[in-house]
Amino acid sequence: MSSALELFAERGYDATTIPMIATKAGVGAGTIYRYFENKEVLGNKIFQGYVDIFTETIKSGFPHEDSIRNQFHHIFKSMVYFTNEQDQALYFIKIHSGAHFLNEESHSSFQCLLDLFKNFFDLGKDRKEIKQLPSSALIAIIYGAFLELQRLVRIGELVPEAKLLADVEESFWDAVRLHS
Repeated sequence: MSSALELFAERGYDATTIPMIATKAGVGAGTIYRYFENKEVLGNKIFQGYVDIFTETIKSGFPHEDSIRNQFHHIFKSMVYFTNEQDQALYFIKIHSGAHFLNEESHSSFQCLLDLFKNFFDLGKDRKEIKQLPSSALIAIIYGAFLELQRLVRIGELVPEAKLLADVEESFWDAVRLHS
């Protein structure tokens, strides 16, 4: 599945064929078809799997009783951890989250991830610590900026050193926090 993930992330779902995946994985195409009925089933399995891992990474150890700022720190750290562990997965999720091949289960998995972010921002707005913007706009600010940051890391333009990540986290926080 890692070969499929890599090709889907690099080439896109539509430009990737099962024979390409098989070649990259060093197996015959028949082997892939033994486990997955077709490319759509494979794409959904990969999408759901990595979205669920991303969601669980954020949920794991989430500091529900802490301040909004500490919760934000946990979310940021979790995003960094996920991308360090699954460097192609976040980009794959980004470019395929609205893809034509996704089934209802994939859409539901992605909605759970979005709801996690939405619930955080809604709580922060209720506590008057997050800007009173639509949660979808706040998600776009953080998620979109993080995706671009990871793209720059992937192409070697940025090195994700601790100081840089701390400064980026602070900048992201400044972008969404309510300034008094």
